[in-house]
Amino acid sequence: MHATTSSAAGVTWDLGDLFAAHDDPRIGETLQSVQEQAEAFAQRYRGTIRVPGGPAAAHLVEALRVLESIEDAMSRVATYANLLYSSDSLRPEYQDLQQRVEERLTAIRNALVFFDLEWLEVEESAATGLIADPLLGNYRHYLAHGRRYRPHTLSEAEERIINEKDNTGRRAFGRLFTELTSSLTFPIEREGTVQELTMPEVLSMLYRPDRGLRARAMETLFDVLGRNELVLTLTYNTLIQDHLTMDRLRHYPDPMAARHLSNEIDQQAVEQMMEVTEANYNIAQDYFRLKAGLLRLDRLALYDQYAPVDGELPACTFDEARVTILESFETFSPRFREIAHDFFARGWIDAEIRKGKRGGAFCASPSPAVHPYILCNYTDTLRDVMTVAHELGHGLHGVLASKQTPFNYDPPLISCETASVFAEFLVFDQMLSRSRDPRVKLALLCGKIEDACATVFRQNVLTRFEQAVFAARARARLTPEVLAEAWLAANGRYYGDAVEMVPGYRLGWSYIPHFIHTRFYCYSYVFGQLLVIALYRMYKEEGSSFIPRYVEFLEAGDSDGPEALLKPLGVDVRDRSFWQKGFDEIRSLVEQARALASV
Repeated sequence: MHATTSSAAGVTWDLGDLFAAHDDPRIGETLQSVQEQAEAFAQRYRGTIRVPGGPAAAHLVEALRVLESIEDAMSRVATYANLLYSSDSLRPEYQDLQQRVEERLTAIRNALVFFDLEWLEVEESAATGLIADPLLGNYRHYLAHGRRYRPHTLSEAEERIINEKDNTGRRAFGRLFTELTSSLTFPIEREGTVQELTMPEVLSMLYRPDRGLRARAMETLFDVLGRNELVLTLTYNTLIQDHLTMDRLRHYPDPMAARHLSNEIDQQAVEQMMEVTEANYNIAQDYFRLKAGLLRLDRLALYDQYAPVDGELPACTFDEARVTILESFETFSPRFREIAHDFFARGWIDAEIRKGKRGGAFCASPSPAVHPYILCNYTDTLRDVMTVAHELGHGLHGVLASKQTPFNYDPPLISCETASVFAEFLVFDQMLSRSRDPRVKLALLCGKIEDACATVFRQNVLTRFEQAVFAARARARLTPEVLAEAWLAANGRYYGDAVEMVPGYRLGWSYIPHFIHTRFYCYSYVFGQLLVIALYRMYKEEGSSFIPRYVEFLEAGDSDGPEALLKPLGVDVRDRSFWQKGFDEIRSLVEQARALASV
């Protein structure tokens, strides 16, 4: 695997704590062992949960502990296969492993599906008593949350068929998207020569000071995507229809309902948050007009929104990023620094750029017994420093929650973005406080505002786009024209007359992985960013007394619902004024930038 030149060349992860290699015989042995355990579990517990009056608490807790150990082993194998596949989705051995693991785990899950179904059929009074039983205290939230799926669960035979068909349905289309977008190269002319760039590299060109280069990068991005428009459109169209079909079969009232249920938040609270976000689009538009002035432009074009405001900022090597992040975490808590240090020192991060590697960044937490792993594509920019900090926030969350059992480990999406965005703020504050140059301060402020715009406003736009195309697909097949119209309409409300959208931007939806892999994920970013702005202001006001409560929140993992876990921190997600506080803070950043710009 040839790495593109960057300071992160050679920074690849060591997955040895999971398995040794794609052909490690322990993978097959683990799958075989888990399958045998699943069959034994079914033989021991089938028919013993769905009994009059419900099972004995001791019997249920015994079953849950066995099931957790099986699920934990499956997660390790699934995570390993996915990490290899993400690191090089074009390598046949990794493609084969990913598919083989998916198929084997589907068969194993089908052997276990009876358990959840039997639990859902326990009469309500008996289930309520079991949930309240002290013996099951560690599983209280898991059991209660599972009951909320009662109206949406099908028969065991139907659930088995769905699991089998997903391997050649939605999961197959997800692999197609990943392998296609990872294989694309983008020809960019620079200094008289044409370079073939990966998607992360061409996207990084949008942060360069050369306006012509930015324009060419965006043109090339959408030109190459346009040549693959048929496949990208068909893939997305199929996944949306699959989603709508399953919603109909499971009796979900709307396409977002399953995500709300998973996130343990109601539709009204989410819609209220999104409405408050839209009411504040003018903050972003004011900033875009300010930035146009800083760049000496009448109006920003789309490819200008991330341009550096004062020429090119100095590059930041991966080693410099490491030092900056560790020092920033140290100011908050020595424990945070120690945890983050392990990610850098022990090969838990893959930052190298190479063809075939999945774009973007993510953090995978396979198990409370195994540390998380981070993937990113580091291109030596200050923005990449924030990306690494963001993913390390997820990593911190995973390590701190490791005291939980597997069923209480993974927080819902709206909670899991809290630690990541908080980590970004720690690094931003450190960099801003250490800078003595007003131009660098302005550049950092602008970068932070643009991150907030991308994490709050743009993610709101993405969610509105998803709502629009799901509604359109319910009426008819999606065409490129319908997708383009919905995309430009959602973005037009955000950008207003402050930013010119280039013609190719009609395809701006086509490379966003969340639309493919985790539909309606994006509002979780809005939630997380606004929540963290409030929490971070709390930290600045309270100082060290805030830290234990915040750490306790992270350590809790998924042991309770988000609202219950956030209550000790004084958060009310149903209060419109709570969300508005976040926007007031973003507006304050814009005013600080305006003041610095006039110096």
